[in-house]
Amino acid sequence: MRACIHRGSKEIGGSCIEVEQSGQRILLDLGLPLDAEFNTPRFLPPVRGLDGSDPSLLGILISHPHLDHYGLLAHVSPAVKVGLGASARRVLRAASDFVPGEWPLPNAGWDCRSGKSFDVGPFRVTPYLVDHSAYDAHALLIESGGKRLFYSGDFRGHGRKSALFERMVADAPRDIDALLVEGSSLSRLDANGTFPTESDVETQFADAFHQTHGLALVHTSAQNVDRIVSIYRAAKRTGRTLVIDLYAAAVLEATGNTNLPQSHWDSVALYVPHTQRLHIKKYFLFELLSKHSHNRVFERDLSGAPDRYALLFRPLHRNDLERARCLAGAHYVYSQWEGYWDRGMYDYLRAWLESHGIPRTCIHTSGHASPRDLKTFVQAIDAKHVVPIHSFRPDLYPDLFANVEAHADGEWWRV
Repeated sequence: MRACIHRGSKEIGGSCIEVEQSGQRILLDLGLPLDAEFNTPRFLPPVRGLDGSDPSLLGILISHPHLDHYGLLAHVSPAVKVGLGASARRVLRAASDFVPGEWPLPNAGWDCRSGKSFDVGPFRVTPYLVDHSAYDAHALLIESGGKRLFYSGDFRGHGRKSALFERMVADAPRDIDALLVEGSSLSRLDANGTFPTESDVETQFADAFHQTHGLALVHTSAQNVDRIVSIYRAAKRTGRTLVIDLYAAAVLEATGNTNLPQSHWDSVALYVPHTQRLHIKKYFLFELLSKHSHNRVFERDLSGAPDRYALLFRPLHRNDLERARCLAGAHYVYSQWEGYWDRGMYDYLRAWLESHGIPRTCIHTSGHASPRDLKTFVQAIDAKHVVPIHSFRPDLYPDLFANVEAHADGEWWRV
C-alpha cells in the first residue's frame, strides 16, 4: 500500500490523501484550502479520475463535514462515490437549502458508522467516531496488502463527546504501520498546553448571560452542534430561551439526534429574520418553516422582553434587531476562531457593535486536540511511523512523538 499527501503536510486545511493498492485508489478527504477566497477547480489536487474518467479511483472518504475537508467535492463528477457519516450527509443536505452558489453536496456512496467495517475494492475501511466541533466526525482505519494506515481526521478530547477520546485511548487500534495525525494546536499552544472544555465554555456563557441586562447575542456556527448545546444549557441555567433561525433548526433536526435542542422544545424558540423570510419565499421552503414554527417568536417578542432571550446570532440579524429596538443592554458573545476576527473578516460587524454601544466578549474553545491530548493519543496507538498532517508546524512533531516520518505534499511513500 502506498500513500501521498496532496495537501496538508505543512498547512491546516485543504486536506487530501491518496491511498493506492494494486493500481486501485481511494482519497481521504478533499478539502478546500483555508486561504482560498473562492471555491474553484484550480484548487483540485492532481488526482486522476476526479472527472469520472478513471475507474481505478474507487471513491472519496470524507472524515467530517468541514469545508477544509470536503469543500472541493463541488468539482467532482457525480460518478465518483463519496463516503461519510450518515448524519453528516443529512446535515450538509439540510444546510444546502440556505447556502447560495455551488454548495458541495457529497455524491452517493458509503455511510460511515463507527466500528462498522466495509470494503472498497482492495481496501478495508473502519470508521471511528471522534470528538470534534463538526457533527458526526470520524477517524479512518485503512487496511490493504497486509498494511494498516490510520488517519486521525480532526479530533479533540475536551468536547461534549470526550468519552470517545477516552475510549480510543483505552482501546486503540493496534499494529498500525502509519498514523497520519493532525497537529492544529501545535501552532497555538506549548507542548503541555490544554484548551478549556466545552463544559467550561457553558459556565462562561452562563456567567455572561447573568451579567447581561438585555438581549444576549451569541455568534457561532449552527453546525457546531456541541456549541449549540453549551449555549442552550447556559440559557436554561439563566432562565433564558434559546432563539434559533430556520437554518439552525433544520441542521439540528438533520442530526437525527432527538437529545439535541430542537425547535419544538419549550426552552427553544424560532425567529426568522427578514433576509431569511425572503429566502424562504424564493426557494419555496414553506413546508420547512411550518414544521419548525411551533414556538415562533417575532420582533415584538424580542423588543418586549429582550432579557428573556439568548439569540443564536448571525450578521443577517442586524437590521431586524435595529427595527425591533431591542439592543439596549445587549451583549455580543463571539464564539468562533479568533482568527476570523483578527483577519478583518468581521470589521463591518465591529463597526455595527460600536455604533450601538454593544460590548464584545469572546467565549470559545478549539475543535482540535491540545498538545497534551495529542501525545496521549499517539502513545496509545503506538504506530510504527507518525506522519504529520493538518499542521503549520510539522517541525514540532519530533519534540512530542517518537518515530516521526514527515512526507512532503506530492510525495508517494510506502506505508
